[in-house]
Amino acid sequence: MSSNLATKLREGTKKAHTMAENVGFVKCFLKGTVEKNSYRKLVSNLYFVYCAIEEEMENHRQHPILSKIYFPELTRKKSLEQDLFYYYGANWREEVAPSAAATAYVERIKEVSATQPELLIAQSYTRYLGDLSGGQILKKIAQTAMNLSEAGGLAFYEFKDITDEKAFKANYRSALDELPVDEATADRIVDEANAAFGMNMKMFMELEGNLIKAIGQMLFNSLTQRRSSGNTELATAE
Repeated sequence: MSSNLATKLREGTKKAHTMAENVGFVKCFLKGTVEKNSYRKLVSNLYFVYCAIEEEMENHRQHPILSKIYFPELTRKKSLEQDLFYYYGANWREEVAPSAAATAYVERIKEVSATQPELLIAQSYTRYLGDLSGGQILKKIAQTAMNLSEAGGLAFYEFKDITDEKAFKANYRSALDELPVDEATADRIVDEANAAFGMNMKMFMELEGNLIKAIGQMLFNSLTQRRSSGNTELATAE
């Protein structure tokens, strides 16, 4: 029996995905404006988020449903530690702390792990599939914008244990489709994925102040204004 969960997640999060891409920080990033201070804060926040996802997925690796999408080769904790060392230096552990939005995000991951562990599927999907899909594009943008050498600062985007990302994504999606979940559970997983997009958006929004300070309000406005009315709901039809 197929749950069609991969399709439900893709279709059910389209609007949230578009809204996330319309956050000013993300629009600036996609247009090649990446400021090092706000970027390293993002890396720091992502570190706490991935530590939570990976710790909880590890705790549930024998779970009848979660075990089927437990892929240790996706883990980002070590690569983020490398990046934090690069941006903050050897004392990075004393330098970094989760922002308010990252703290709320981590609390939500721990809450679902304790009460409805199957919702960790949504948390994993939202982050890892995005990393695999857009990661290489974002890596190139960040590298150019921050004038980074191949040597450091971008380990987050490198999946060294995955040789064929396209094949891995296909495998991940088919594993989602084969999960033994009923319709109601699938709907809750889609709802949680939309909530995860919202939590990511809040983290991005927090970084806009740093970015505006660095590049100026006028440049920020010119990079983020839309040709349409600015209503992100319209963007779902694009």
